[in-house]
Amino acid sequence: MVNKDILEEVLKQNRELVENMRVVKRDFLFYDHFRYVLVGVRRAGKSFLLFQRMQELLREGHSWDEMLYLNFEDDRLLGFNVHDFDTILEVHTEMGGSRPMLFLDEIQNIEGWEKFARRLADQKFMVYITGSNAKMLSSDVATTLGGRYVVENVFPYSFPEFAKANLFDTEKKQYDFDELEPLVDDYLRHGGFPECAPLQGKKEYLLSVYQKIYLGDIALRNKVENQNALRLMFRRLAECVNQPVALTRLANLMASVGTKVSKNTIISYANYAKDAFLILPMKNWADNFTMRETNQKYYFVDNGIIGLLTTDCLTSQLENMVAVALLRKYGLNDSVFFYNYNVEVDFVVPEKALAVQVCYTLGEDGSETFMRETQALIKLNKRLSFDNLMVLTYNDDFRQIEVGNDCITIMPVWKWMMEM
Repeated sequence: MVNKDILEEVLKQNRELVENMRVVKRDFLFYDHFRYVLVGVRRAGKSFLLFQRMQELLREGHSWDEMLYLNFEDDRLLGFNVHDFDTILEVHTEMGGSRPMLFLDEIQNIEGWEKFARRLADQKFMVYITGSNAKMLSSDVATTLGGRYVVENVFPYSFPEFAKANLFDTEKKQYDFDELEPLVDDYLRHGGFPECAPLQGKKEYLLSVYQKIYLGDIALRNKVENQNALRLMFRRLAECVNQPVALTRLANLMASVGTKVSKNTIISYANYAKDAFLILPMKNWADNFTMRETNQKYYFVDNGIIGLLTTDCLTSQLENMVAVALLRKYGLNDSVFFYNYNVEVDFVVPEKALAVQVCYTLGEDGSETFMRETQALIKLNKRLSFDNLMVLTYNDDFRQIEVGNDCITIMPVWKWMMEM
């Protein structure tokens, strides 16, 4: 059982923590009267979104008598279990509080949390929950929550958020590459984990986050015995970011370097990484159902992780950056695909009739790269009749070209990210 005195001390200190925390306002809009479950990879900024919401409420005139915040990774709460949840409300009342809005951080650490969350919803409490493991949103838990919460995926910073965190004025009507180039290069190479954004030496931070995800959220949580195989699999996936990967072939590749694992083991490892939001699988729109499930691309939730796992990877990081931006905007649930059937196109968003190619530089009109990237879009369009055809590059000039009845937009990726 949790000690009431300790719980009261934690609640009081958390008030000061929230009030004093510098928060870069993210492009996330909370709606009144909605309960939220925020999920995403560790260190994506879910806690900061809770801080953002609490600070908004304080500015609107709410007080701590109406709110409470707990982080269940706080070592002072070791031993907290499902039977202690009601004690939170008791202590809040004893501190002079009224019926509170509850902000419960990393709640997946408490087994049985979903029953308490449902009961709070049934009793009409306003609740904000975060969690770092997709298993907390398994089909059983989703059924238990019964539609009472809005589930939102939280990613590391988008590029505009990253620029804002580095004190760039994102409200300007016009900006050019000379102003943004250092930030674009930094974001491309090191990604957008919020706590990492303002740091100078980023590799150490990224390594610590990756180790926590790799060891804590994947290997230890899932009792992986062959951690060397798991580590090698992530390296292979990082090297193959811009290619479809059949998991059978991946098992064979690993066996060729002396790490023998079965296809089923590789599938399990990939699912563990997906559950921890480390990798983001993407299906081929042109495949049948079976092939869609077994021959996917695997992107990483943050570019900085790719930089840890492989070298000479700027082209892969550019494509990964676009993939994450599309998934952030359009959703993780079969909204964004790649297309590979007699023609290869990096990304398609069927509901938006959008097709996107990514290359580091397009070159002169008529060059080999130019023809490869644009002709792929034209061939695709003959089959699917998409309205929006686009080639994104690191920094080619913005322009539009017409080929027959097709119009293709050429755009630098930084401009696209700032405007999407």
